[in-house]
Amino acid sequence: MKDFFKYVLATIVGIVILGLVLLIMGAMSLVGMVASGEATKSVGDNSVLVMNLSGTMEEQAGDNTMAQFLGSAVGTMGLHETLEAIRKAKDNDNVKGIYMEAGSFSADYASLQEVRNALLDFKKSGKWIVAYGDTYTQGTYYLCSVADKVWLNPNGQVDWHGIASEPMFVKDLLGKVGIKMQVVKVGKYKSATEMYTEDHMSDANREQTQAYIDGIWRNVVKAVSDSRKITVDSLNALADRLVMFEGAESIKKAKLVDALLYHDQVKAEVKKLLELDDDKDIRQVSIAEMQNVKQKRDGEKIAVYYAYGDIVDDPTQGIVMGGGHQIVGNEVNKDLQALADDDNVKAVVIRVNSGGGSAYASEQIWHQVELLKAKKPVVVSMGGYAASGGYYISCGSNYIFAEPTTLTGSIGIFGVFPDRSQLMTQKLGLKFDEVKTNRNSAFGASSRAFNAEELGYLQNYINNGYSLFRKRVADGRKLTIDQVEAIAQGHVFTGEDALKIKLVDEIGGLDKAVAKAAQLAKVDEYYTAAYPAQPSLLDQLMNKAKGGNYLDAQMRVALGEYYKPFMLMREASSINPVQARLPYYLNIR
Repeated sequence: MKDFFKYVLATIVGIVILGLVLLIMGAMSLVGMVASGEATKSVGDNSVLVMNLSGTMEEQAGDNTMAQFLGSAVGTMGLHETLEAIRKAKDNDNVKGIYMEAGSFSADYASLQEVRNALLDFKKSGKWIVAYGDTYTQGTYYLCSVADKVWLNPNGQVDWHGIASEPMFVKDLLGKVGIKMQVVKVGKYKSATEMYTEDHMSDANREQTQAYIDGIWRNVVKAVSDSRKITVDSLNALADRLVMFEGAESIKKAKLVDALLYHDQVKAEVKKLLELDDDKDIRQVSIAEMQNVKQKRDGEKIAVYYAYGDIVDDPTQGIVMGGGHQIVGNEVNKDLQALADDDNVKAVVIRVNSGGGSAYASEQIWHQVELLKAKKPVVVSMGGYAASGGYYISCGSNYIFAEPTTLTGSIGIFGVFPDRSQLMTQKLGLKFDEVKTNRNSAFGASSRAFNAEELGYLQNYINNGYSLFRKRVADGRKLTIDQVEAIAQGHVFTGEDALKIKLVDEIGGLDKAVAKAAQLAKVDEYYTAAYPAQPSLLDQLMNKAKGGNYLDAQMRVALGEYYKPFMLMREASSINPVQARLPYYLNIR
């Protein structure tokens, strides 16, 4: 028996040692992979930049290593990395063209517009762009329509249907479990709370939603019309009849695509463009690989700070140790303070893509922008959304750019407070009693809803927050309070409409914002640096071992359009109840 335990113990020790050796060897392999991935890359002659349009587009690629490592189609395509790759490809003589392959791809129209404009600029170099897809989503087709040639699989589809918004209402769902939301708000257009209190859109919300989806669609149709030489009326007629169901031949006849090709035939067409023999392979370079291509950096540094996602006081977790990117008040303030103190940074462009969030965190970031602006120029570049809290943190900058399809404004504040008394007393059978020293000592008690006096105090608090928000906008935009009030009330505008009412200064993307920042800083030669710094590939990879955003991305795919409302209900108790934000879930299709 003693020998038995000795051999068992020796076996266990051997297994542990073997495991440690394998772990060390694996770590060394990962370090080698990371080192090779981060090594400076040179682009061979006759190369093609390949844009694989799949997954989702965020402002930055973030930690997407696990998706690549496992060969998953689920991943994040970074706007920053994409624009940089296109610029480098334009300037690199060895890159002859761009090949875009359409897949399951999701991005807001302002981000797509930004990439589309970069592709139009790329074409000025005389190089070609081609696109191919088995199926084009509407947003992907809008992007790919800029190509010299658009190819479709003979059994493929182009989803061209127009734009709709389908808000979701959860009042009755919450009522089934005994929960009712008590709402305090300012602004007839502040519709974010309707999902909790109504079962349909208010007239004001319907009016503003119709206006901004019409504005987005108008820009999309005009761009496609210009690129494909199809009239606007024809494109609307194709959308009305859902041409995607008519078959690939009809789609080609409508001039939405140039040819119907199978995948192997596409390769032959690209070889013709490169003037390659059949026995030679196409040299491909990805967007990720282009990040490691050296680019000359002369002049002064312009910082581009990416602020995107919900604005929160403290970071919250997604479904599985992750979730969407967030603008965390304290972290952003520290970053902006560091940029203010960095003498090498001559100006700062803040790239805002946010529907808002915590009113408190928005005010703190606004204050930090004021401190930054006192030391160097601050320019805001708005992405898909820069509304409510997203506009709050933007309004104090020296200059604001927006895309025509940006959703902005929504100047207003609301509070949502869950009343769980019915759940506790009627559904669960709990009983409560109360003893107090003062009239409002039991404020916020879970056993009952707010009474009229308590709601009055909350309304005054929300009103004060709204007044402060209006003042920040008035001071930043050099308007009177009355002028702000006329365009406030939670009203959402597209970027082109916001320009007319002086909420933004100019229509344009990130490149224009950087050029303006350099002008304000009085520098002629400059380069950009992205902030906050992205984690290294090794840090990303090690973080993925814990689960992280990879699993969250899988959950996004599994839940589809129900992911966001599910997350909102899950996290409702952890977010600041006083919010400056857009409707929680616009659900624009």
